[in-house]
Amino acid sequence: MFTGARVLDVGCNEGWSAQSWGAHKVVGVDIDNTLIRAAWRRRRTVWSLQEPSDRDTDTTSTNVPSANSKKRKRESLSESPSNPHPRPEYFPMSCEHELGSLPIPPSEIHGRHTFPHNASFRTADWVTTRIPEDVDGYDVVIAFSISKWIHLNGGDVALDAFFRRVYDVLKPGGMFVLEPQGWETYAKAKRMNERLKKNAKQLEIRPDDFGSILGTIGFGPAQHYGVTGEGGRSLSNCICVI
Repeated sequence: MFTGARVLDVGCNEGWSAQSWGAHKVVGVDIDNTLIRAAWRRRRTVWSLQEPSDRDTDTTSTNVPSANSKKRKRESLSESPSNPHPRPEYFPMSCEHELGSLPIPPSEIHGRHTFPHNASFRTADWVTTRIPEDVDGYDVVIAFSISKWIHLNGGDVALDAFFRRVYDVLKPGGMFVLEPQGWETYAKAKRMNERLKKNAKQLEIRPDDFGSILGTIGFGPAQHYGVTGEGGRSLSNCICVI
């Protein structure tokens, strides 16, 4: 699903998903700027600890390569990418703690669509704000554990707007990967402050209604992954691929 795809991760948190998919491009957005800064830091950490590729350890080039050698290098990288899926956590965490993070090579050397250059993060309320990357569209949009917060903060209107935004930015045949949070989890969340408590009283849409709403917008039938009791989750917390 993700290999070679343009992926949008809405509510990306610290970017935990961005490094392991083999995607062509991953854009993470989150409303919390502290989490986005943490995502950029984690990007460097993951890069420092993953298995080196041949291009990372290439010692054949000179310090001042000629124009022809630069051209040959670019052609070589584009024609035969090396180790496109390096093993994560190849080095122990202690390496970065003791020696610091590794420098990230220029995209011209390492490849613009390989990690870490293919992962970027933005602070944005994506439900209401368009970002530049939206223009090219996405093959996959993922939304893990955020539907409840969009719903409680913005009401039924915001949730519907979110689903429509996802539909608008998906390319034909694209996939929406949604982890809906069950209605029973709203009770604890709405007690966080009076505004959420007040908003919750106005909600008419329930998570069980999501499928029909998405179908009305234009999405196809959902495929559900996860069953009652699996991993400690209830059925309402399964992953839906639409």
